[in-house]
Amino acid sequence: MYHQIARNKRNSILVVIGFLVVWLAVGLIIGWLADGQVGAIGGAIILGLLGVLAALYAYYFGSATVLSAMGAQPADPRQYQQLHNIVQALAIGDGLPLPKVYVINDASPNAFATGRDPNHASVTVTTGLLQMMNREELEGVLAHEMSHIKNFDVRLLLVVVTMIGLAAVIASMFWHSVGRMRLRGNGAIVVLAIGILFTLIAFVVGPLMQFALSRQRESLADVSGVELTRNPTGLISALQKIAQNDRPPERFNHAVAAMMIDNPDEHHGSFFSRLFDTHPPIAERIAALQRIASVQQV
Repeated sequence: MYHQIARNKRNSILVVIGFLVVWLAVGLIIGWLADGQVGAIGGAIILGLLGVLAALYAYYFGSATVLSAMGAQPADPRQYQQLHNIVQALAIGDGLPLPKVYVINDASPNAFATGRDPNHASVTVTTGLLQMMNREELEGVLAHEMSHIKNFDVRLLLVVVTMIGLAAVIASMFWHSVGRMRLRGNGAIVVLAIGILFTLIAFVVGPLMQFALSRQRESLADVSGVELTRNPTGLISALQKIAQNDRPPERFNHAVAAMMIDNPDEHHGSFFSRLFDTHPPIAERIAALQRIASVQQV
């Protein structure tokens, strides 16, 4: 278990470094098209700094941005007493600082954790999840999310999500404005290159990096959560209920989906499309937990 956590942390660092290298390469290409060798150096410096600033923004402000984008609100301790009690018990049991607790008013059952480290973390659930789950199942889901905090998954996912989001914003800005630009020759080539390269980062490179980060981490969080509760039945039952839901949250964000316990968009699709899913198939996750449960019963 701990060997796998250490390996995932090393892999995560490599993924983020790879993301920054991609940004540097984009800067080199755009700068070269604009002004040859001198422009290439300048472009690499500008894009490299932009990538670093994006990572820093994600580190300090990314969590608040994600919560705001999803419409999360602080969970009232009196209204959501059971939710707070379970989070508090799990935090004490795992020796973690108490995370902040948020609720999204949405019928789709889901949950996610975010934050830069265990001292600055939060767990969020939808009202649909609270209505669907009994206490044992809710404990299984929350233990899964607390494991993401313990394993520092939330930090790296936050950085990657923010960098993907920034690339998507830049690409969108250029594609929306390119029709109004009257550029010819070299200027037109540079503008087109910016749009194409940032589109590739946002919709190809970024999702592939999310895929590399998320799949192993979801399986690991399942197992870590069961290790915390000593009860695989709760999470198994919760995942079985969640698997029946095909409706994403109303303010669903494909970048944030990698943080969620389940991505409803990935329940169906061809074999090829599943190759790029950020989560393992939910049936495989349930089967792995059932094997743990059978071992416990022996």
